[in-house]
Amino acid sequence: MASSDAGDAGGGGGGAHVLAINGDAPAADEISPLLADPEDRSSRKMSIFSVSYPNKKRPHKEPIQRAAEMEITFINHLLWVWNGSKYSGLLCMASSSIIYLIMEVLMDIFPAGYSIPLLETVFMRCTTILILSFVWLRKTEHPIFVPKHIRNLLFMRSLVGFISLMTFIYSIQNLPRAQAVVLNFATPLIASMGARIILQEKLTLTDAGGLTCSFVGLLFISQPVLVTREIPYGVVEPRDTNVTKGRHLIYPLLVGIVSSTTGGISYCLIRAGAKASDQPLYTVLSFGILASPISAIFTFTWQEFVLPNLSTFLLMIVLGILAFFAEISLARGLQLSKICKSTNILYIKVLISQVCGMTFMGLTPSFNRLIGCLLIFVSVCSTVYTGPDKDSG
Repeated sequence: MASSDAGDAGGGGGGAHVLAINGDAPAADEISPLLADPEDRSSRKMSIFSVSYPNKKRPHKEPIQRAAEMEITFINHLLWVWNGSKYSGLLCMASSSIIYLIMEVLMDIFPAGYSIPLLETVFMRCTTILILSFVWLRKTEHPIFVPKHIRNLLFMRSLVGFISLMTFIYSIQNLPRAQAVVLNFATPLIASMGARIILQEKLTLTDAGGLTCSFVGLLFISQPVLVTREIPYGVVEPRDTNVTKGRHLIYPLLVGIVSSTTGGISYCLIRAGAKASDQPLYTVLSFGILASPISAIFTFTWQEFVLPNLSTFLLMIVLGILAFFAEISLARGLQLSKICKSTNILYIKVLISQVCGMTFMGLTPSFNRLIGCLLIFVSVCSTVYTGPDKDSG
């Protein structure tokens, strides 16, 4: 190989170095790919304008991609609440309470729902729950028929739950609303005692103290209501003017106690049925199967059927959908956590309603109300702090 340096002839080092290649074929074949053809080089002129930039149309796809990511994130959050955390049972119970609170707020905002007889509303809600239960089971590819080994258990759950519902309706029609609500919130206490007897669950002193603390907080909040008939936010007086008064309250009070007792037993049966079937939706489905036809019979037998207008019908549908998600969240929460812990979370509904009332609705932050909210807050926090005792079921 011979070479000549043309740069020396120019008297400086700025010239181009030219490499001459002889006929050595292997070396030429190895080096020639590194050399650019002058004609090819002229056809490949590079400039700053020839740099490849991203497609300008790509940003138009970003909102769609961002929306898809938000949807996936929302679904992931729902899955995490359902079964992705050791606190899933408590979170499901909190979700159920919040949904029920939203239902009450909607009833306050759209009072047209009160124009429909109560039994007709119950029938509509139970029917919506039944339909959505079938749809959910089909979408998740679960059998739409209740497993045979838990049919008797779920039948008892449905029957006891329906008795609790009907007795609560009677008490709320014949008692001042505040008294009926206080009796209804005694259900977690009765459910915890029932779980100790029926399900052989351990009721620790801490759990019993937490439930008692929450119920005492409720009494502090309701004390002005029980004495002066002040109506707090989220609690609306029944439109029925035939509310029982005086000594005639004894029978409605007994019915309210029956409602709380059967409600507590129903919680125990829901937990047993959900754990036995590994699918809490069956407890909701069984209740809809029993409650929907019976409530229809009661609707057309005891009350005059009122055809709702379009807005009222849509409100009833929305409330039925919310009730379905509240019921399935309740069943899932009872499936995952001990009753004495999961039912204590139900008092968060009272806490949120009072805080929202004092913040947005001008509710007077009285001493009793603040003490009651503080007791419920401390009780719920202690339940979360001590742990949910999650089951694998």
